[in-house]
Amino acid sequence: MGKDKAFLDLAGKPLIEHVMNTLQSVFGSIIIVTNTPQRFAAYDAVVVTDVFSKRGPLTGIYSGMRSSSSEYNFVVACDMPYLNRDLITYMAGLAEGYDAVVPAPGDFLEPLHAIYCRALLPLMERQIEQGNQRIRKIFPDLRIRYIRESEIDRFDPGRKSFKNLNTPQEYEEAACADWECRN
Repeated sequence: MGKDKAFLDLAGKPLIEHVMNTLQSVFGSIIIVTNTPQRFAAYDAVVVTDVFSKRGPLTGIYSGMRSSSSEYNFVVACDMPYLNRDLITYMAGLAEGYDAVVPAPGDFLEPLHAIYCRALLPLMERQIEQGNQRIRKIFPDLRIRYIRESEIDRFDPGRKSFKNLNTPQEYEEAACADWECRN
């Protein structure tokens, strides 16, 4: 995108606020993992930086979970403004007894809209030290509760929860879905 996606405006507020508003309605605390902590100082969240200099998704997940006191942690990207509170609550209710709860609509997995057990920290650390930044690489070693399409569709039939804004075109489409572009 060429800039910090967390602060892109959508419907009058930054993407990070859309994400945080939904998460605050479900969880008691939020951890933001960023390497620019001063930019997030005004938010009601614990702000941490990456523990390892090797940056990537797995390092971010590891860093946030390492700072958490919760056994299970919902992990989501800052560029997913359409989170569904009921789906997240449903997923959280299924976590016990699993290493992860991961949506699996169709042939896809949504590892950045998932719940991970804090007990995975040693495995994650080993993977990071070996140069792996892909969370999916550890999936074969985990007890995962996959959330299938029929379960997702009960809460989010359009599956907007998984829509992330990675490109200027995706951002523009999301902005135009707002009322401003309909006039």
